[in-house]
Amino acid sequence: MIVYGKNVFETLKDSPDQILDLYIQNGSKDRRIEKILSTLPKNIRLKTVSKKEMDKMTEQGVHQGIAARVKDLPMLSLEELIEKAEQNESQTGRLPLLIALDEIQDPHNVGAILRSADAAGADGVILCKHKGAGLTPAAVKTSAGAAYSMPVASVSSLAQALKKLKDYGYWVAGSDFDQTSVDYRKGLYDRKLVLVIGNEGKGMSKSVKDACDFKVHIPMRGQVQSLNASVAAGVLMYEIQASRDKKA
Repeated sequence: MIVYGKNVFETLKDSPDQILDLYIQNGSKDRRIEKILSTLPKNIRLKTVSKKEMDKMTEQGVHQGIAARVKDLPMLSLEELIEKAEQNESQTGRLPLLIALDEIQDPHNVGAILRSADAAGADGVILCKHKGAGLTPAAVKTSAGAAYSMPVASVSSLAQALKKLKDYGYWVAGSDFDQTSVDYRKGLYDRKLVLVIGNEGKGMSKSVKDACDFKVHIPMRGQVQSLNASVAAGVLMYEIQASRDKKA
């Protein structure tokens, strides 16, 4: 996989074994790139390429003159993610919070949600195989390095995964605007929780919606009737953690 952008390398410097080849665009070495290069092992293969080659390699992404071919990001099983969340709970005393993406199509939304999940202190993100965007180069770039720090699990069926999480004591909260959803400031967040973010256009699938214990919505006060999926996810994550902090 090709990753690119300076923020990604700020994280990769702590995991240099992930880098297979490093690419620098001709004439693009600035102070920040020089600093990044100085922190990486000398045995990493460094190649200088033209802007045209870099643009092609990154599919016209905003690469900032630096890219790398890296090992595929490790995906956890659901059980491994649950175990990590339980370890975090025992070490920090914080209730687990997992974020599940139901057929999110835009890789930039996936990356932005990973970034917000890391910032908000979530324990992991769940993606659905073959449905929705995965950890593409664009998602990794948008995550600003969070793709390398946030545990990510991949499941075949999100509805089945949610049922299994319930067996472990998790409650499932879905982001949805219908007659049964409550104001997001009134959600039941004082428990082990999975927050589901639905597809950008159609929202949550029926099977996933049926698996929710409750649904929340963010009231709209202007003319626009919805928020971008990644923006809504960030608002909800911070509300969940703020609500828990008040009760701590």
